[in-house]
Amino acid sequence: MCGITGVLSFNMVGRMHLIHLEEATRRLEKRGPDVHGTWFDDHVGLGHRRLSIIDVSEESNQPFHDASGRYTLVYNGEVYNYREIRQELQSQGISFSTSSDTEVVLAAFMAYGENCLEKFNGFFSLAIYDHQKQELFLARDRFGIKPLLYYLDNDKFLFASEMKSLLAFNIPKELDQDILSLYLQLTYVPDQCALLKGVKKLQPGHFLKVSDSNCFEESYYSLSKKVDQDLSYEQSKQSLKELLRQSVERRMVSDVPLGAFLSGGIDSSTIVALASELKPDLKTFSIGFKDNKYFDETRYASLVAQKFKTDHTTFTLSNQDLLNHVEDIIDYIDEPFADSSSIPFYILSKLTRAEITVALSGDGADEVFSGYNKHRAWMMSQQPTLSNALIKNFGGIASIFPKSRGFKMGDKARQLQKYRELLKQSGSSSYWHLAKFISARSIDKLLIASGSAGEHKNLLGEFSFENLNDILFADMHLILPGDMLRKVDLMSMANGLEVRVPFLDHDVVDFAFSRPVEFKLHEGQTKRLLRDSFRDLLPEALYNRPKHGFEVPLLQWLKRDYAIELDRLVFDRNFIRDQGLFNWKEIKKIRTRLKSFNPGDSPIQAWSLYVFQRWYNKYFQG
Repeated sequence: MCGITGVLSFNMVGRMHLIHLEEATRRLEKRGPDVHGTWFDDHVGLGHRRLSIIDVSEESNQPFHDASGRYTLVYNGEVYNYREIRQELQSQGISFSTSSDTEVVLAAFMAYGENCLEKFNGFFSLAIYDHQKQELFLARDRFGIKPLLYYLDNDKFLFASEMKSLLAFNIPKELDQDILSLYLQLTYVPDQCALLKGVKKLQPGHFLKVSDSNCFEESYYSLSKKVDQDLSYEQSKQSLKELLRQSVERRMVSDVPLGAFLSGGIDSSTIVALASELKPDLKTFSIGFKDNKYFDETRYASLVAQKFKTDHTTFTLSNQDLLNHVEDIIDYIDEPFADSSSIPFYILSKLTRAEITVALSGDGADEVFSGYNKHRAWMMSQQPTLSNALIKNFGGIASIFPKSRGFKMGDKARQLQKYRELLKQSGSSSYWHLAKFISARSIDKLLIASGSAGEHKNLLGEFSFENLNDILFADMHLILPGDMLRKVDLMSMANGLEVRVPFLDHDVVDFAFSRPVEFKLHEGQTKRLLRDSFRDLLPEALYNRPKHGFEVPLLQWLKRDYAIELDRLVFDRNFIRDQGLFNWKEIKKIRTRLKSFNPGDSPIQAWSLYVFQRWYNKYFQG
């Protein structure tokens, strides 16, 4: 796991930006705390920060050059099947000087060109410069586990693992207000977008070729929704067991200490069960919340740890512990990201990093196998039932009750109202209704430059929404890379920890999407195939219990601990008017609701605004 950056210049003006490469590389230090490396030519420069995982010797440091000197590689990630590819290449007479996957990646590109990407099983973002063609080749893994941003103008092409590295090259900083609208609706910037105009993100499963200011992007992988009826449910269970075992085994390769996150849910427990078969002394790590017992699942995690005899550690946090890390998180992010679940994940990564360098995680299972409550809600909304008719026509009574995520009855009232609104939607609008936190209409009122309410249609326009597989397909392209994987990458890399996600092995994902809808969600049971496949392996107590996400006490923090900060950055009339982005009248409404008995979603709005303003002050005012 590493950080990469670079510049390809097209003229003398572009070459002047080579002087920024050292600083751009330095800004990726947390992603790769072990080794710093840069390489320059007269018109190209590549930078790399290394977190040493496989073959930690100096010979595997980057930028990495082939023996002929024609190619130079910078690479972030891991290719788990590199040993098999290495053997294949050796059978063709190719020799190797290291035992690293880095050398295999470059050799595979030299042998197969862009077709090498189809052979890789892993997660990565990479850049290879061909000195002979004077061409830069970039690629990103199939599902966007690792980020890769770029910027192109008439003088140069820039790329980096993080926005802060791109900004070291002094690119223009112009806010895209349509994307700001999306961020305020979702609490994150979709992976298809960037908040700064001119900055783009290489899409998952795509590669890019750049030479002489020409930029060509193409897909090498696309997820299929074609359902295969050849296997029965029982046969599908056996196939999934084998595929996931293989995926976990691939991800156990490491020359540094490796362990696993263990939340006590089905997903992480399945990964731990399989990993413990291969590593009996497996270290596992859980996080508990002593001030939020409703969300504390450490009891279930302990049951799993006991069953599989792992070396288990539980970190028990108070609300103050969470609060103490907020500043570090906000300071690290370089594009607004207001998913508050990132706070406990950051702390878990930080504490875990003291023991291990690589952690297995259960992330991705909800998107692949249908694990969210919203999936169940969407399926229910498609049924012509009497209860749906009653809720649609008479459920408006829920609007009179206080709504807040902070207490149980308030959350139920919020969910009922959201479901009632879902019944009035169709197609992409129904999906967007479930994906967003704040309505586009509210955000249009909030932003002075309004008119972006339909921007989500540009993200979802090519998708259909006829069945559950369509919903999961959209999740794989929107929520997974933009929110879930972004959170994992940001918070783990901030602590120099590599997180591996076995559920996103492309063999596992392709198989899951070939299964019928009823294999995933059946009679209200989410992740049916995954649950049933490993039922005989996991403790029974993990089944038949509600799914709990984690909610940090945002309302409490915003009304007490961050009251002064909010008044300074979010609720300051003069600052808001001078900034010229937000409608002060709507800002006042958010402040009023936040302090009322019926806060609704105002804590999420206030938090998203606060995170944005901190980012804006740092990168636009600093």
